[in-house]
Amino acid sequence: MQVALKLIAVAAVAGAASTLLAATFNVRTVPSARITGDYVESRTASVFCGECHYNSQMVTYGHDALMAWSFDGGTYRGVSLKGVRAMAAVRSEENLSFHQLPHYTQLVIDTGATAEQAVAVAALIKEKCGGELGDVQVSRGTVNFKHDSAGYKVKSEGFAALDVSYRIDDGCCKMPGLVWYSPISPVADRKVGYTEFAGFTGPNADPWSQSGDDYAFYGPIAF
Repeated sequence: MQVALKLIAVAAVAGAASTLLAATFNVRTVPSARITGDYVESRTASVFCGECHYNSQMVTYGHDALMAWSFDGGTYRGVSLKGVRAMAAVRSEENLSFHQLPHYTQLVIDTGATAEQAVAVAALIKEKCGGELGDVQVSRGTVNFKHDSAGYKVKSEGFAALDVSYRIDDGCCKMPGLVWYSPISPVADRKVGYTEFAGFTGPNADPWSQSGDDYAFYGPIAF
């Protein structure tokens, strides 16, 4: 009888422990809402060109790029990203597709974002693009982001400006073998854009500008 009672007691304790463990491991965190918005970038090397052109540029061009994000929905770490805009400039002493030398990035988050949103966006961009951006310095400033039927116009006063138009022939889709590099930030349905103008004038690095070629990528944010 005593043995039977002991077995029942052990079973009860084991059952309670199993229930507690199940409850512990079945705790579900509220998932982040899907992050949506627009992304555009422009490099200092052609992203849509013939192989000879690509090879001739690879060792001497493509050391810099501008990127911009405009979030229209979603959350990250419980913070809404709706309405937040950001712009970044990345540079290296070599083509950005190489990773032998360090990459340095200046990230500007629009002053319209709250302090909480700025922290969340900076953390998100570092998480998703950190391998390409390297050391990231964050600051606040105005970021104007316009996306319309002609393309993209982004400007951060005293930092950088970006004007990218669409390739209406969709040549990058018809001849995908001529597309080089990949967008620095993850995008869905990647397209090649024509850089009307891209220029960096910010601090802590030499200014540069580029225009008149297929230097750009754009597409919906895919974080």
